[in-house]
Amino acid sequence: MTTITTKAATPTEWEDVQRTLTGGGDGASCQCVWPVLRNKDWNATTKDERVGILRDEITTGPPPGIVAYVDGEAAGWIRIGPRPAQKRLGYTRNIVAATHEPLDDGGVWAVTCFSVRREHRGQGLNAALLAAAVDYARESGARVIEGYPVDTSAVTVSPNDLFHGALSTFLNAGFSVVGELRSGRPLVALELAA
Repeated sequence: MTTITTKAATPTEWEDVQRTLTGGGDGASCQCVWPVLRNKDWNATTKDERVGILRDEITTGPPPGIVAYVDGEAAGWIRIGPRPAQKRLGYTRNIVAATHEPLDDGGVWAVTCFSVRREHRGQGLNAALLAAAVDYARESGARVIEGYPVDTSAVTVSPNDLFHGALSTFLNAGFSVVGELRSGRPLVALELAA
């Protein structure tokens, strides 16, 4: 029987984070820094600079994400944190138009990236990562969590484009659709108890 566990990404988990990001898809080059940089800043960075940005985030804390393990082996990653710290979101017109929450509200958190190594896909890791992210956000005082998933029943996407997560994963975790970014890309939210 497979055992899935999760941990917040602290400096101790740095190598595990790197393992999760290098198992397929764009994680190795992106370093899950895309959500925290405006487009012009993203375009001006190299892969090595992105590695440094993520390392600095993890070193200075609070943890910007959660690592999932399958039988003790690093297998997946989710980025979760206050929406204002993920600068790209406040400059993405579709998100700005669809959200009902103030853009500068630190009580609004966002899930912006999933990365699961190829050999561990299809085992429920995204659901485990999202559940751990919700717990982490709640414990950290978040008021609401937003996500920007793909509705895989409405649009066909490559596995690489599923870094946003699948709508079904969010709905199964209790999120509700509260807006639409574009066809096949809803905005979902989960209100957390105060």
